[in-house]
Amino acid sequence: MSVQERKERERAGRERLIVATARELAEQQGWDAVTTRRLAERIEYSQPVLYSHFRGKREIIGAVALQGSTELAAALRAATAAADGPRARVRALARAYLGFAADNPAVYDAIFQLDGGLAYAREDTPAPLKDAFAALVETLAEVAGEGVHPGLFTETFWAALHGLATLSRAGRLPAPDAEQRLELLVDRLAVLPAGG
Repeated sequence: MSVQERKERERAGRERLIVATARELAEQQGWDAVTTRRLAERIEYSQPVLYSHFRGKREIIGAVALQGSTELAAALRAATAAADGPRARVRALARAYLGFAADNPAVYDAIFQLDGGLAYAREDTPAPLKDAFAALVETLAEVAGEGVHPGLFTETFWAALHGLATLSRAGRLPAPDAEQRLELLVDRLAVLPAGG
């Protein structure tokens, strides 16, 4: 291995450590607790080293969002792959999405609530964000209904899931009714294909 390759590998390792530490700190104490000073202390590197990887907290949030989007896409695909039939896949997708949001609140916030400097719903949207949306479309296109654009239906269904995730986490919706809400969403919005 060349000196250049070793340096690149070390740099990538430091970057992964910064992102993992930021994510851990945010999950434990919230994003307000994530500062470059605290990260530098935790990873035992100087702040200038941290700034050589990320210009600031915003870019770190963006890195967590990209990593989280990859994980969300994988979770959605794994959940839907095990389900039999369109409605069961949509139900599994909804449960996986809400489960991801509940289990990873800081990551979820990085993806959908905080400014990580990432472009959404544009040509220059980063691949992990596009892939997470594609993971939704893959299942939801089956139940969009005749004449309904699959992307538009996915945006609408996703918005409903996001609302459930956000309101549930904020304690605005009674927890005992979570399953009924999910069933209502699936039953009312998911249109079974003819013969399905």
